[in-house]
Amino acid sequence: MPPPTLGDGLRFAFGTLTVIPVTVSRWDRATAGVGMAWAPIVGLTVGLCSAAVAEVLLVLGSGGLLAAVSSVAAGAALTRGLHLDGLADTADGLGSGGPAEDALRIMKKSDIGPFGVLTLVFVLLAQVAALAGLYGRSWAEGAVAAALSATAARLVLTLAARPGVPPARPGGLGSAVAGTVPSQRGLAAAAITVAAAAGAGTLFGAAGAVRCALAVLLACGAAVLLRQHCVRRLGGVTGDVFGALAETAATTALVVLTIAV
Repeated sequence: MPPPTLGDGLRFAFGTLTVIPVTVSRWDRATAGVGMAWAPIVGLTVGLCSAAVAEVLLVLGSGGLLAAVSSVAAGAALTRGLHLDGLADTADGLGSGGPAEDALRIMKKSDIGPFGVLTLVFVLLAQVAALAGLYGRSWAEGAVAAALSATAARLVLTLAARPGVPPARPGGLGSAVAGTVPSQRGLAAAAITVAAAAGAGTLFGAAGAVRCALAVLLACGAAVLLRQHCVRRLGGVTGDVFGALAETAATTALVVLTIAV
């Protein structure tokens, strides 16, 4: 089989991480590696669409709170709530206190337990509150925040798919993408994302550039801490863990963006 093309990778990334209709013709690990390397582009697309929905409401006269809710809702809709579901399942598994086998069994269930519900409530409240404050400052700050947080959320998926991060069990998305992104490619994606974030932040001056770059870096740091805990606790990563990493990174980035430097 010939090596996957850029088009194969992008179709894999958009087909796996969004509801955007694409024809995914290859599902092998080589294609997964190319696709996961381009995950930040998927995040940027989702973030821009989310920002566009919010901007329409702002133009129509809505306040920052409604714009923030619509932005978060649009992002969830574009991903079928996949990352939020993974966050809830991971919270239930980690909060169970049982051995790895029991935690993984809990995570596979379709229902959501108390740990998952509480985590979803607080994370969504944090995301909406942060975006409401940023849209309240200006439409531009809100739009940049929506795009940047969604991009950072997918960047951590790229980094989690590097070698050295084992799958917790065979089968599923975690096993399909674990270890598929070469380290150099993952680090290059991170460097480009941080540089692009800083560039977008220059719209708000030097302090804005620092804040945007710091938001991506701290989002990655928070995701790394969670990922390491999941590897210790579960033995590796799963598709649910990938979702939890994305939501953790997005929330961290938004909170950082609300803080003046």
